[in-house]
Amino acid sequence: MKTSKIGTRPISPDIARSITRDNPASLSPDTTRSITRDSLISVGLYATPIVLLFATCWITGQRPWLHGPAKPVLTFLGPVLTNLSSWGLPAITLAVGLAEFLFGLYDRRWTKNEKILDAVCFVGSKVLIRPAVVYFTLRALPWLLPDQKGVFAWVPFWWGFFIIAVADDLTQYWYHRLHHQVPWLWRFHRTHHSAPYMGMSMASRQNIIYTVFFSQIYLTAALTYLGLGEAALLVTAVKSLITLAAHSSIAWDKPFYRYRVLRPVAWVLERLISTPATHHAHHADSNDDGIGHYKGNFGNMFFLWDVIFGTGIITRKYPSGYGIKHYQQEEWYAQFLWPIFKSRKTGSELSRGGPIVGDAVLAPSHAHDALTPLSHTHDAVITPSHAHLAENNFQPSSTENEQENFSGAVAGHSAVLS
Repeated sequence: MKTSKIGTRPISPDIARSITRDNPASLSPDTTRSITRDSLISVGLYATPIVLLFATCWITGQRPWLHGPAKPVLTFLGPVLTNLSSWGLPAITLAVGLAEFLFGLYDRRWTKNEKILDAVCFVGSKVLIRPAVVYFTLRALPWLLPDQKGVFAWVPFWWGFFIIAVADDLTQYWYHRLHHQVPWLWRFHRTHHSAPYMGMSMASRQNIIYTVFFSQIYLTAALTYLGLGEAALLVTAVKSLITLAAHSSIAWDKPFYRYRVLRPVAWVLERLISTPATHHAHHADSNDDGIGHYKGNFGNMFFLWDVIFGTGIITRKYPSGYGIKHYQQEEWYAQFLWPIFKSRKTGSELSRGGPIVGDAVLAPSHAHDALTPLSHTHDAVITPSHAHLAENNFQPSSTENEQENFSGAVAGHSAVLS
């Protein structure tokens, strides 16, 4: 009898179908509760920069909305950031990717199929899809929001930067997290995690549907239309550099852990933004070694969201392997264009009628059919029951060999990064 695999132990197709198709959108009670709880907290986080802006205006007696558009700040940096956002970042990606290749950091895992997939995703995303989405979004906004163009142009630059940085990255955190925790969404994000290596070549590796509906694109375009374009430009540049650096196979964060004088900086840095160590853990092919953490570390620019919501781990170590244990090296076109084109690999998640196994939540009655813990089968994030970790493990590591699991109490629940 042919079998499909979840993790490392084969299960029959009938059981795989009963797990994933009877109720493909089902979530475990713990995951449902954590999503609901964290969504409510997110409302407060979205509102925080706006509340602080008006509170500051009230305290100081300033009324910037009465004085017209705010003065430009990036007068000399504007062209630089514009070029950076258009052709500069792709150029940086290619240059660093070439350096990684020359240093042999891709090893033999970069097969012909992987190379084609990485190249198609890079060109499709950076050159075709995202520019087209931004163009049509900006064309649609005057119809959707008539007479609202530039309505927030009065917002001072740094307040605009603060508002957009929170709104943009928190929205992407949720977009990313839901594609891991909602079973039927996983296959749209699976392409990014199938790469058995880290580096510039796979940083833009995404399924076309994931890219087209990428929430950040629409949000940034809308805020630009409403008058926050200058701040949006800087946020986009800073965020892109941070996320690219986090995907790099060059471990630039290791000196911060190695030298005692830099450890206080490391303690702040790894909790504020994504670093190679924390984001590489998210791409690990195992969750069993205390280093890999594909069940969390969802943050893109800010690791802070994982700290707040309890979805992450910091170890200052790098996983020994990347990708997905049950990866069948599906055809590049299937990974990029699923479900428009499907894989011919039998039992693949991307094949016609294939099971949803990557981030599926096993029903209790089927738990005995797979090894525990499962390889790349996500079920829940760190829950309030782990709140005791906050007091026991919140001290920074003094050596690279110490693992740090930490939680930050927010609204009475634990908080760690993805």
